[in-house]
Parts: sequence; C-alpha cells; structure tokens
Amino acid sequence: MPNIFSSLKNAYQLFKHIDFNQLDALSKKVDLPKMVETISSLDEKQLSAMMKMMGGNTKKKELPPIEGDFYHLGDEALKDADRELQLKVRAVLEKDVKPLVNRYWNKAEFPFEIIPKLAELNICGLTYQGYGCPGKSNLMEGILAMEMARIDTSVSTFFGVQSGLAMGSIYLLGSEEQKQQWLPAMQQFKIIGAFGLTEPEVGSGAAGGLGTTAKRQGNKWIINGQKKWIGNAPFAEVTIIWARDLADDEVKGFLVKKENPGFVVEKMQDKMALRIVQNGLITLTNCEVDEEDRLQNANSFKDTAKVLKMTRAGVAWQAVGCARGAYEAALKYTQTRKQFGRPIASFQLIQNHLVEMLSNLTAMQTLCFRLSQLQDQGLLTDEHASLAKVFCSMRTRDVVSRAREVMGGNGILLEYDVARFVADAEAIYSYEGTKEINTLIVGRAITGFSAFV
Repeated sequence: MPNIFSSLKNAYQLFKHIDFNQLDALSKKVDLPKMVETISSLDEKQLSAMMKMMGGNTKKKELPPIEGDFYHLGDEALKDADRELQLKVRAVLEKDVKPLVNRYWNKAEFPFEIIPKLAELNICGLTYQGYGCPGKSNLMEGILAMEMARIDTSVSTFFGVQSGLAMGSIYLLGSEEQKQQWLPAMQQFKIIGAFGLTEPEVGSGAAGGLGTTAKRQGNKWIINGQKKWIGNAPFAEVTIIWARDLADDEVKGFLVKKENPGFVVEKMQDKMALRIVQNGLITLTNCEVDEEDRLQNANSFKDTAKVLKMTRAGVAWQAVGCARGAYEAALKYTQTRKQFGRPIASFQLIQNHLVEMLSNLTAMQTLCFRLSQLQDQGLLTDEHASLAKVFCSMRTRDVVSRAREVMGGNGILLEYDVARFVADAEAIYSYEGTKEINTLIVGRAITGFSAFV
C-alpha cells in the first residue's frame, strides 16, 4: 500500500502541470502504468531534477531592480532631507506627470495641469537665497533636473527655462526692487517666464552681435527685432529680451511683459523633438519698455554669459536624465520581452548593448556630480560647464540609440517611451550651445588659443 501511495504522489507531482489533452496524447505514446511504476522508484532528489528538466519548478526568477544609478552616487552624496526630496519629486513625476506626457507630446501641447503639482514641491529657484526660494545646493538642483528629464525632457526644459534662465537672469542681474517684484511669484509659478536670446539669424553668434536692437528715448526703450526658439514664450507673462543698445553696441536685458505694445508671439509648429515645450517666434516692432524694466546689472554679453554658465550645467544633467529614462525603459523591456522562448535580456548581444548604455550613463552621472560640486564650491568655469554639455549630449545620443535598438520595432512607438527620448536627445544636443561652440570654449581653455572666428 505505501508503494501505491508513493507512486501516486510522485506521479501527481510530475504530471500536475500537464493538462488533459497533453496527458491523452502522452498515453498514446508511452505505457503510463509502467511510467508510474518507474517514477515510484525515484527518490526526492531524482524527482526534483526531473521536474526541473520538465519545467515543473514554477518558482519565479528574482530579477535585480531597474536602477540607473549603478554607482549609488545619489545615496552617497545627498543628505537625508535632500534624498527625501529627490524621492518625493520622483513619486510626483511618476504619478502625476508620466501618465500624461505621451498624449501631450503627440499633440504638441503643454499639460498645464502639472504646474500646480510642481508648485507644491517648492523646488523652483532651488539654489537662490531669499525671495521664497529654498536655498539648496547646485548638486540637488542638478539631480532634480535629471529626475524630470528621466520622465520627460520637455517638462525638465519648461522647468529649466522658468527656474534657471528666466528667474536666474533676474536673480543674477536684476536690481533688488526687480527681484522683490518678480521672483517670489515666479517661484510659485504664479508668473511664468521666458528667456529671449536666440534669433532667426543669430544662434551661436549671439556674443558677436544681436540683430535685435534697443534705443533709449527718455524714460523708455524702443526695441525692434525677432527672437526664435523661445521656450514658454506663447504663454509667458514676462520674457527676458536681450538686445543690442544702439548707443554703445553692448547687450542689455529687458523684462518685457506680454501686454507691452509692439510685442507679438507666434507659436512654432511641426517640431520633431521637445514637442511639449511651447516655443515661440517673437516679433518686437517699436516695442516700448520702461527704464525700470531694464535689468539694471546687465550691461554686456559677459553678464548674459553668467546666466548661460549657470544653466548649462543643468542642461548636462538633463542629458543624464534623458539617457537614464531611455536606459531604464529599455532594461525593463528586455526583461519581459521574449523571443525563442526566453527573455531577450538573457541574450549576449542584448546584454552588451545594455552594459554599453550603463557605462555611458554612469560616466555622465559621475561627470555631472563633480560639475555640481565645483559649482557649489564657487569654482565652476565656462569650460567646466561646456565640457559637461559636450560629453553628456553626445553620450546621450548613443544611449538612446541603443535603447531603441534593443526594443526593435517597438522602439519607435510612443507607448514604450524610448521614441520620445530618441527625438528629444537631438534637441539637447543643440541647445545651450552646440557641440562645436562648447568644444571651442574648452579648446581655448586648454590650448590658450581662441579658434573662434
């Protein structure tokens, strides 16, 4: 009797994963009573081995977490309160922003419903002292820029224009009265700002002479010209306009309100990247601006460059976020996508792509961490920021390309997220100084010779 029970028990263990149709087909090919008798003679170790061979062991394989910070730089560098803020921002972005971005990116519209969510986080103007700003480190600001770009580069660009370029111009170059007037409301997103430097015919050559001009007449300035690619401009309440003073040929900055006479904004259409960002073509026709709205401490392009140096580090962090988002999406996909009966993550060529992506990403993160440390120590130079921008924007291109490759045809579908990162990486590569211009800034620093024409 015990032998019968043992035989039945072992047979049940072996056949419980086989359905009736499979069992019926099996009975036509083998002598089942004889098989049961054979199974009864197996000990537990032999039975376990046979079940494993037949796929009877259904224990789910534990996979490592999907983590783009392979060297745990954030864990080591951030204080507890800052780490808590990073994770809080990440949670809001995952819950309230990520579900929206593909739909708005596809429509080339901005999700205004996310603005109150960003305001609640109290992270705008993160590094500034006073005016309602948190006064955090540049490292913390960079990490949060990365967190935003990890979800969507357009959202991080919107935030960077508001918090960095627009508020930064006022914070660095405005009078105390101007800071008090604008910064507290902008910090809470009650006023949205834009930054107007680039022109239809002047991009990298802004330092050599802007086409937009300003002429003082009494207590007013008359501004004429055009600005192009101006993020947030179609809905901004105030735009920092940079213009060449006809009296001394120096670049000066102006706080131009959307209701100022002679100020017109046209939304740019048909972009293939950063489609959530609302870029504007601004036309200024005898636009009148009061002297009190001129940035009082912006007297040359060297002053404008102070703002660009500060924000260029943030763009390098954006590149890290874009690459990290693509890497993590691709890794998750390869762990679940099966071909030839196995997850494609188990294939050697796929693993090679993933490791190449992670290597680039980790190098970018390490570079940006050091960049932000230099910034916090007051040691940041133009060439430091330019080197990071050059390297990170180039490596991001490589990461997103490999991410798309491991996903095959699905890599071009918005629902898998990587397609957005592929397109947006092209925008990061060009804005805040092209690869060539930033290369020449670094080249000048290391050789002592300027190669600018």
